[in-house]
Amino acid sequence: MAREPLPLRAKSTFCSARFARTLLILSLPFLYCPATLSRVAVPQSAKAEAPPEAPKDPLGRITPRGTVIGFLKAARSGNAELAALYLNTPLREDAAQKLARELAMVLDTRLPARLNHISDLPEGSLQDPLNPDQDLVGTITTTKGDLDITVERVDRGKFGKVWVFSSKSLTSVPEVYKELNESPIEKYLPRFLFTTKLAAIPLFEWLAVFVGLPALYFFTWGLNRLVSWGANFVLGRLPRGTRINRTRILPQPIRLLLIAIFIYWLLSRIPLPLLARQFWSTVSVLIAIAGCTWMLLLLTSWIEHYLLERTQKLSGSAAVLRLVRRLVDLLVCFTAVLVILYHFRVNITAALAGLGVGGIAVALAAQKTLENVIAGVSLIADKAVRVGDVLNLGDVVGTVTDVGLRSTRILTLDRTLVSVPNSQIAGMRLETLSARDRFWFHPTIGLLYETTNHQLRSILAGVRNLLDEHPSVDSASVRVRFIRFGVSSLDMEIFSYVFAPDWSGFLEVQEDLLFSIRDIVQQTGTGIAFPSQTVYLSQNTTDKATQACPIPASDVRLWTADRNRQGR
Repeated sequence: MAREPLPLRAKSTFCSARFARTLLILSLPFLYCPATLSRVAVPQSAKAEAPPEAPKDPLGRITPRGTVIGFLKAARSGNAELAALYLNTPLREDAAQKLARELAMVLDTRLPARLNHISDLPEGSLQDPLNPDQDLVGTITTTKGDLDITVERVDRGKFGKVWVFSSKSLTSVPEVYKELNESPIEKYLPRFLFTTKLAAIPLFEWLAVFVGLPALYFFTWGLNRLVSWGANFVLGRLPRGTRINRTRILPQPIRLLLIAIFIYWLLSRIPLPLLARQFWSTVSVLIAIAGCTWMLLLLTSWIEHYLLERTQKLSGSAAVLRLVRRLVDLLVCFTAVLVILYHFRVNITAALAGLGVGGIAVALAAQKTLENVIAGVSLIADKAVRVGDVLNLGDVVGTVTDVGLRSTRILTLDRTLVSVPNSQIAGMRLETLSARDRFWFHPTIGLLYETTNHQLRSILAGVRNLLDEHPSVDSASVRVRFIRFGVSSLDMEIFSYVFAPDWSGFLEVQEDLLFSIRDIVQQTGTGIAFPSQTVYLSQNTTDKATQACPIPASDVRLWTADRNRQGR
């Protein structure tokens, strides 16, 4: 039975239901997947935002040092209203401004000039773990004892946590202010030197820098001349009449140290404002560091010249001493820089770490150069190579002209200059020809086979007597022996050592000995052999021509000898 077709509306409804059912089945795994649920639950636009930056205080009260410096600058410029914002006090307006002026005066006259020692970290120095929000600025002396000036960290609302002078220290400020008197320096100097200011600095401080320091230096110069004159006056009365150089009594580094000591002493006697005392204290420290550094550099120079005079015969000592002095000078200067950075409370850990990394990089980049330098120092220290030595260095034979830290220069027999790296010399066989105290005379002389035993013994005895009686021959080393029957000669070996100042002198003595030995050989009636061959023809040959013209064996031997002489 045929099915009737569905109406159009029913058909569309059925298709929609089937499509929805299929879509629901396919989406079930994704709906129950945790990752999908998390992505669906958190839209992309709702990402976590970065935490807001901490508010910055426009007055610079983020650190204890910033608070102290900011307060002193505000008080120095006469802005008491601004200076009062650095105080943790319930007082307002005129009362707070008066307290700020009194605190500024107390700090100017009584606080030690150690502003560099105040912490420059937002969390403070954490000296007292029980009170992490308090930090010590300094201790001043009063009639009732020592008073600690501290700053504390408080919350200022929109500015966040800032450092201000603690209320505990401010309660004692009015009493300390009453103890203050007029500065003695203000009694003897004109008042306009204090009231007139350039760049917010009183005029007398400018005069102290640009007039006082040069005057101090010229004072030390005059003191040096006076002391030198007195020393020369005393030494001139001695029998020898010895005189000294004026610059050796008080050299310039000593003058700098005297200036630093005088400034330090003057600061303890004249109550200057705190910033002025801080400035001059820093100046004295820098002058003292410069004087000590200069003195150490002069000391290394003097030590170098002293050692150079003691080791002037040692080849290459000047180069090694110069290298050592430069390294020591560099170390002294670097130490001075570290001391200056430490004085200003700069963290030198990062600088030292960077220096270590930089040193490793330089060492890797200059590996060959350092290898040659170390090898050069080893050669000079071991005295293996000296200027003037005649060396046999592989395929190079010549005289050493210079021994440097990197290479050694050799003048060859061809009059050419060869530079050999010290690392190669340190790793190869080195023969010093000029180090010989005696020269080896070792010829082997071949005599004719016709030499009789009597003649041979006479030659051996004559050569022995010659070598024993010669003034340039070590008689204890003489050995003359008949050693073997050679291919074409009777070999006689001569062994002895010859005294000579150099190679040329040895060649001269050797020439004289060889002539004398030849005379001895000729006087005995024999001669010196040369390479030759003797051919013997048999008389039993079957050659008809040979039988017809027989050649005596003696004639053949003489003919062969003549041919050998002509060929030679």
